[in-house]
Formats: sequence, C-alpha cells, structure tokens
Amino acid sequence: MILNRRVLNRTALDRQLLLRRTPISAAAAVERLVALQGQEPDVPYFSLWTRLTDFAHDDLTSLLYDKRIVRGSLLRGTQHLALADDYVWVRPLMQPPLSRGRQAAFGRVTREVDLAELAELARKHLSGRTLSRPELGRLLRERWPQVEVSALGFSAQALLPIVHTPPNGTWGRGGATPFTLAEEWLGRPLDAAPPVERLITRYLAAFGPAGVMDVQKWSGLTRLRPVMEAMPLRTYHDTDGRVLYDLPDAPLTSEDVPAPVRFLPYFENLVVAYADRTRLMTDEQRKAICVGAVIYPTFLVDGIVGGMWDLKNGALTIEPFHPLPDAVMAELADEGARLLTFAGVSEGSIAWLPPRSSTTTSSPSI
Repeated sequence: MILNRRVLNRTALDRQLLLRRTPISAAAAVERLVALQGQEPDVPYFSLWTRLTDFAHDDLTSLLYDKRIVRGSLLRGTQHLALADDYVWVRPLMQPPLSRGRQAAFGRVTREVDLAELAELARKHLSGRTLSRPELGRLLRERWPQVEVSALGFSAQALLPIVHTPPNGTWGRGGATPFTLAEEWLGRPLDAAPPVERLITRYLAAFGPAGVMDVQKWSGLTRLRPVMEAMPLRTYHDTDGRVLYDLPDAPLTSEDVPAPVRFLPYFENLVVAYADRTRLMTDEQRKAICVGAVIYPTFLVDGIVGGMWDLKNGALTIEPFHPLPDAVMAELADEGARLLTFAGVSEGSIAWLPPRSSTTTSSPSI
C-alpha cells in the first residue's frame, strides 16, 4: 500500500495530539509522546499547551517535583523530559549516542583520561548530593588537571545517568544545571538490558508510519534495519518508494481530516522526528527552521509548516513563509492570543512580518 504525504501528515498529527486538543493528563501526554524536548525550560510547557485541553503550568511542574517526570539527556543525547517509568529503560538505550557525542566533542582533549575511572569518580562526587556541571568538573580536574573543566563535566553527564532536578527546568527557571544521580533521585536502579524493540514500538505509536532512517534520526541509534525487519510490523511505501513501518493495529488518518493552526515551540520533537521531513515542510523551509543545533519555533497551517514565530518582550512575532488567506491570518491571531495568555503576557501584542521571499515561499506538495 502506498501512502501519500497528506495521509502521513494527518496520521502523524493525529498521533501527536495536534488535530484537536485532548483532555488527557500531562503525564499521559508525555507518555504518549515518549519524551519532550527540554533544552529550554519553557519549551515542554508550550508543547503540552498546544496539545492539551486546559493545560496549566503546574500540571507539568508538579510532576517534576513529584519525581513522576524527570529531565535529563535522552534522545540524540539532548535534554528531554520523560516519565520516570520510561527514563529507567530509555536512558540505558541512549548510552551509545551519548558516548558518540562525547567522543566527537571531547575525545581529543580527554584522550589520556580513563573514562571508566572518570565515571566512577564522578559517581562518588555526586553520591548523596547535587552539584552543578562546573562544580563537578572542578572536582574531577583535581584528578586530571590538564583537562578543561567543561570537558570533564560534560563527559560525566554523558557517561552517567544524571537528572536535572527542579526548580531548574520548570517554567521560567534556568540557571546552572544541577546534576543528581538518577538512581538516587528515583530511588530505583535503571533497567540493565532493555530491548530496543520497545523504543521502536513507542516511536511508531507516536510518529509512525516511518522508515528506518526516521527512527534512527529521532533516537540517535544506528543499525536498526535488521531489528525492524525482524519485528512483526506492518509495512507500507511512500510515494518515493521508501519502505515505511507501523504497528500492526495502528490506524491511519484520512487525508481529508481538517487540521487547525498550531504553534510548535523551539526544538519541537515532531520537527526532528524524521530523516525525511517532507510530510511537514519543504527541504527549503527545513534549511530555515533547522539551523545547526537550533530548531526554530514554527506554526502549522493545514497541518504543514506555514512559517516561524517568536515571543520576546511581550510581543508575539509571526513570520509566514508565504502569503496566507485572511481566514488563516485570523485563526493564527486567535491562537496567538491564547498563546500570549498562557505565557502570562497580559498586555502582549502580535507583530506580523511580511512573508519571506526566496525559496522558502512555497508550500509542501502534500
């Protein structure tokens, strides 16, 4: 069976809770989405606001304080929020991409460091207490004085299961990142050998149908093709002939289902969940949205990326990629007003930038 981009688009949006706001709990939404991007403290709050009915800031903050949700390095080695019940098995699966990332960034400057010794010493320093990354790095530098503090601190973060405890990472709260041993914070050990099939299944439930390269792009894992080919998955093809996998009982969503406008925040996981992102945007738009390590906030029109937005100094700036009909502009203005209210900007304003020229002005053909 061949699936066109519009079916893939609507199915992804449906599984991502973006076709309609859903009256489920924040915990249930995080579980469904596997994990939420958490590089910036406000990002996961916006991610849940755009998906859930009557979501309030404390709905997520309380889960972090109650240790039902934790924040730490997970997918692709980047900061994510996940259920504690998921963190204990997802984090062990992420050790290979975390180790690769550490080696790429700090392998040269730590070439004389015994990494097993570093991990053991960092664990001892963290046992029973919380330290910031620089504090831990300075303690480790007493053993390796020739190595930069940042390299030692980031290496420990990659080698050990570390979580960042609240209030850090809650709405509006940044600052120095606290390091706490995950096992101590959660009061239980991590799974010793979780099956990678479990992660693939969860990904497909939240993002499928998708190809092997899509799963690898989202997770940071490699060599998943033989694993997925051996799993009892349903297979499709896209219009370019790629093999797509899905759960056997997972329904597809009709291409005729309407999709309301939605604001997606910085580093939105849906935007980086695929190697082939044409179900959401053109390749030209991708170049404007995904710049280095930064994923800029976007808004969706009829299910596809219509432009970018930003919220600074009490003003919501909306920049379309192409001219939009008056009705869509009005819908964006209404949704933008709701975003400002959620962000606590009581006297905020909406500023419209002119549509971009150049190659980003065209819409995806779905």
